[in-house]
Amino acid sequence: MNRFKASKFKNTTPKISKKEAWINNVKAGSPASCGNHIKASCAFAVFNSDQAGGGALGVASLKSSGKQEISHLQCHAALVTDFDFSPFDDFLLATSSSDETVKVWRLSEAGDHLPSSPGVTFCPGGGRVETLLFHPSSDGVLAAAVNKSASIWDVAQSRLLADLDDHDDQIQCLAWKRDGSLLATSCKDKKLRLFDPRAQLTAVQNAQSHQNNKDSRVVWIGDSDNILSTGFNQMREREVKVWDTRKMGSSLGSVSLDSSAGTLIPLFDNDSNLLVLAGKGDSVLHCFEVTAVQPFLSQVNQCLTESATRGAAMLPKLALDVMSCEVVRVLQLTDGFVVPISYNVPRKSGQEFHADLYPDTPGHIPSMRVEDWWTGENKQVERVSLDPAKGRIKSFTSSVIPTQETRSSQPETRSQSMKMEPAEDKEREKISSSRSSSSSSLTSPTTPSSLVQSTSTTSGLSSGFVTSPSQRSFQSILGSSSKFRHNQGLVLHRDSHITNLKGLNLTTPGECDGLCVNRERVAVPLASSGGQIAILELSKPGRLPDTRFPQSRTGVAVADFSWDPFNAHRLAVAGEDAKIRVWIVPKGGLTETISEASCVLQGHTEKIYSIKFHPLADGILASSSYDLTVRIWDIGTGREVKLLRGHKEQIFSLAWSPDGRHLATVSKDGKVRIFDPRKSAEAIEEGPGPVGPRGARVVWVCAAKYLLVSGFDSRSERQISLYQVGALSSGPLVALSIDTSPSTLIPFYDEDTSVVFLTGKGDTRTYVYEVIGETPYFLECSSFSSSDPHKGFAFLPKIECNIQEVEFAKALRLSQNSIEPVVFKVPRVKKEFFQDDIFPETSVWWQACLSGSAWLAGSNGDHRKMSLQPKNTTPVSQAPKEIPVRKYAPSSVYLEEKSDEQKKEELLSAMVGKLGNRDDPLPQDSFEGVDDDEWARYLAQIIVMGVQVVGRAFTRALRQEFAASQAAANARGRAGRQSAATSSLTGMTLQEAKQILNVSKLTPEEIEKNYEHLFKANDKSVGGSFYVQSKVVRAKERLDEELRIAQQNKENSQTDSHSQQHPET
Repeated sequence: MNRFKASKFKNTTPKISKKEAWINNVKAGSPASCGNHIKASCAFAVFNSDQAGGGALGVASLKSSGKQEISHLQCHAALVTDFDFSPFDDFLLATSSSDETVKVWRLSEAGDHLPSSPGVTFCPGGGRVETLLFHPSSDGVLAAAVNKSASIWDVAQSRLLADLDDHDDQIQCLAWKRDGSLLATSCKDKKLRLFDPRAQLTAVQNAQSHQNNKDSRVVWIGDSDNILSTGFNQMREREVKVWDTRKMGSSLGSVSLDSSAGTLIPLFDNDSNLLVLAGKGDSVLHCFEVTAVQPFLSQVNQCLTESATRGAAMLPKLALDVMSCEVVRVLQLTDGFVVPISYNVPRKSGQEFHADLYPDTPGHIPSMRVEDWWTGENKQVERVSLDPAKGRIKSFTSSVIPTQETRSSQPETRSQSMKMEPAEDKEREKISSSRSSSSSSLTSPTTPSSLVQSTSTTSGLSSGFVTSPSQRSFQSILGSSSKFRHNQGLVLHRDSHITNLKGLNLTTPGECDGLCVNRERVAVPLASSGGQIAILELSKPGRLPDTRFPQSRTGVAVADFSWDPFNAHRLAVAGEDAKIRVWIVPKGGLTETISEASCVLQGHTEKIYSIKFHPLADGILASSSYDLTVRIWDIGTGREVKLLRGHKEQIFSLAWSPDGRHLATVSKDGKVRIFDPRKSAEAIEEGPGPVGPRGARVVWVCAAKYLLVSGFDSRSERQISLYQVGALSSGPLVALSIDTSPSTLIPFYDEDTSVVFLTGKGDTRTYVYEVIGETPYFLECSSFSSSDPHKGFAFLPKIECNIQEVEFAKALRLSQNSIEPVVFKVPRVKKEFFQDDIFPETSVWWQACLSGSAWLAGSNGDHRKMSLQPKNTTPVSQAPKEIPVRKYAPSSVYLEEKSDEQKKEELLSAMVGKLGNRDDPLPQDSFEGVDDDEWARYLAQIIVMGVQVVGRAFTRALRQEFAASQAAANARGRAGRQSAATSSLTGMTLQEAKQILNVSKLTPEEIEKNYEHLFKANDKSVGGSFYVQSKVVRAKERLDEELRIAQQNKENSQTDSHSQQHPET
C-alpha cells in the first residue's frame, strides 16, 4: 500500500448525541481502580454506581434512551474494581471486587429483572482483584489481575488454568491478542510484558515502557504483532507509544499529549484502526489513526464534551448504525449521564452501506472451546458482514451460565461433563504426579492461602479435558468448596403471598427478628398503640381485607415475641413493662381480637430484650432484660426457675445449644459467655466479643462445637466471627467482614446442611455461607437479593420444603405490605433421584423430647430423626453409573514428558523439513489480483522493509535468550577455550547451531542465506512458530560468534608471525 495514500478515515467527525438520547438518572461512582468504569455490549451499558458503597453496578438498556429507570446489580460486598462483557454473549457479565472475588452474571434479555445471585463465583486469591478481561476467541476463558499476578481461568468450572506471577508490582492492565495466543500486561513497575500462558508461566518478552508509575494501559493493534500503550513520562506528560512485540527494545513511535493528571483510557477499533483516548476528568476526547508505518499515530480530530469524563467504553461493532456511516461509537460516563458520541465518515450518499468502511468483523460465535485453546489451538473468530442486506447475524448463548431453556434441553450432556469416574481420576493424578518440572512445562507457582479458601474444586474434570500441570498442582492442594455455592433463592408465585398488610410496626427493637413463624401461622407486630400482633394463617394466603383482622392485644409496646416450637398455638410476647405474656391461639386461627393472656410471667425489673424457647424441653423459656440478668421460666407452673448473672452491659442476644444443656450470650460489654443454667448462675466460659454498641447475634453451629457471632468491627463494618467452644478466651478462630450497613445481621443456621443465612432488617440481600470445622471455616455461596428492603426474615421447618425440587430451606420474607415465601434450592440435573447428599436424616425438632420438670431435674434428651426421602424414589448415591464417553484424546497424550534429546530431534527435523521445501513458493508468493505497476510498488516497499528488518539484527526477540548471547561476546579467549565458553554461555553448541541452519561450512554467505529463508518460513503470519524463529536467531548468533572468534585468531596468528620475522633488536 502506498504510504502516502490518503486514509478514508481522515475526515471522521465526532458527533455528540442530542440530550434526548442520553441515558440519565445516572449516579456514577468514582472508584479508585484501574478499570474503565463503564463497559457495553450490544444490549446493555454497565457502569460503576455510588450505591451500596461502590458494591453495585448501574445497568442501562441500550434499546431505550432518555429518562429510564436505572437498575442496580448488587454484585459485591465491597468496591467493584472492574467488569467485562463476554465478546460472544451480550448478557454475560463478569465482575471483580476488592472483596477478592470474581463473579459471573447472566442478565435477562428483557433487562427488567436483574439476577439475585451470580451463576459462578470464584476467588483468585492474593488480594483485591484489579482488572478482568474475557478471551477474544474462546468462550469461558477469563484473565484476572490480582496484585503482582495474572491468572487465567476456565470460568464454567471455576478452575485455574495458569498463574502468571512474573511481575514486580501491581498489574494495571491486561490485553489479549486478537487470536488469543498471547497476553500483554502493563505494570506499575514501568514494564510491558508478553505471556504465552500455554507455554510458560514467565514472560516471553518484556520492555521498559513509560517512565512514570502512574496508571498505564495496553491494547493490541488489530491482527498485527504491534501493541499500543498509554501512560506518563518522566515529566508527567501523558504519552502514547506503539511497540513491535518481536523487538521491544524501543518503541516504534510515540506521541506526547499534555500534562493533565487524568489516566488515559485507550479505546481501539480493530476494523478502522481508529484510536479514541479518553482521559479521566477530561472534557476532551482525542482521536488518532494508527498505521503500521511512520508516523504510526496520526491525529484525526478532537471532541469537546459538556462534562468531565468519569469513564469511557466503545460500543461493539455489531451495534453501530452502518447506514449512517458510523464507524465508532463511544459511551462517555459523566456524573449524571451516559453520553453517546458517534464518529461518522462524511459521505454524499448518507443512507447506504459503504463496504469500504466496513470490512468483515468478528461475529458472535467463538472459534474454540476452552479445551481446544488450552491444548494449543489458535483460531480467529469467524468474521461476518455488517451489510444489513445480507441478513441477520447469528447470536450465541454462552455455556458458562446456560439459560433456563439450555438447561432443560441438555440435562444429560451437562451432567456427564461434570463427572469423572474414580479409576480415571486416579489415572490422571498418577500422570500429574509423575510429571517432572522441566523448563518447557508449566510449573506451579506458590499458591496464596486465600486461594485455598475460595477456589472451587468440586466440579471435576470432564472426560478427555487436557489440563496444564500448574492447574493440577493447584487442584492437589485446594480444599473442597461448598456444594451449595450455586444455590438459588427464589420468591414463590404471588398466589402464595399474603398481601395488603397494613399498619405494620417497622421499628421493632434491634434484638427482635421482626416476625416469627411456625408450620401453621405467622405473627407480625402492628404499629397501632396497645402492643398489637397480627396472627395470620399460612393456609390462607392472598389479599387481606381492608378491614381490621384478628389480633392479640398486649396493652404495652412489644419488645420481642416467639412461637413455642412444640405447640403451634402458643405465642410468647415480651413487653416493655418487663412482663412476658403467653397467648393461646385457638384451632383454626383467630376469629376475633384477644386481649387476655393465658399466662403472665413476672420477675424482671426492667424492659425485656429477647426471649428464646428451649430446643428440647417443653415449656422452658429464657429471657434477657435491661436489668442485666437472664431468667429461665417454666411456663407450665408460671414461675421463674433460674437466674443467671454476670453481664455488665446490655445483653444483645442469647441462644440455646442444640442439646439444651448450655446457653450462650453476647453482650454490649464486649464479651461472649456460655452458661450451664442447671449448675451455676455464673458463666462457665467467656471470651472477647464484637466491639461497639451497635448490636450482635449469636448461634451455635457445627454440632455445638462452635459459636457464630455476628456484629460490627472497629470500622463499623458488619462481620461474622467463629469461636471454638471450650476456647472462648482465645478469641475468634476467624473473622469475616461482610459489608457496611447499620442493621445487625440476623443468622439462621440449618443443622442438616451446616449452612448459615445472614440478613438484616432493611437489607435487600441475604448472604449464604457453609460453615465447616476447618480452615477457611466459611465457604461463600450465592446470595439472595430482593427487589425491595425486607423488614423481617424467618425460616420454616425442613419438612415444608419441596424435596423433589431440591429445596433445602424455606423462609418467609416480610416486606412493606406483604409476606412472601422464599425457597433456596440447589440446581441438580437428575431430580428424579433423592439427593441424599443434600438431605440427611433431619431432627424432628418440632416435637419435645423432655418435659420441663425432667430437664430441670437434670435429664437430657435428643430429638429423634426422620428421613426426608419421598416414597418411590431412589437415592442419587444408588443411581446407575453412566459410562463416560471419551470425546478427546487422553490426557497422557498431551502430558507425556519428552526428554531434551527428543525435543532437539523434533526441532532439527522441523528445520530440515523447512529447508527441504526452500524452493517451494511461500504463501505470499501466490497472491494474485494486483496490477503490475501496483505490484512493483509493493515489491519495492517489501524489499526496503526487509532490508530494515535484517539490518536491525532482531537482537531483542527474547530478552532472556539474547542476554546469554551478549555475555558470550565478552568471553573471547583462545580458540578452543573461546568456543567452549561460548557454547556454555549460550546453551547451544556449534554443532547444534550448524544443524539448525543446515550449514556445513562456516561461510557468511551460506549462513545469511539459510537464516533469511528459515526466518521468513517460520513467521507466524504464514503459520510458523515464534519459538522456532527464536531458535533460528540464536543459531545465527552462535555461528556469527564463531566466525568472529576465527577471525580474531587469524589476526593474532598474523601478528605472532610478523613478530617472529622481525624480532626486536
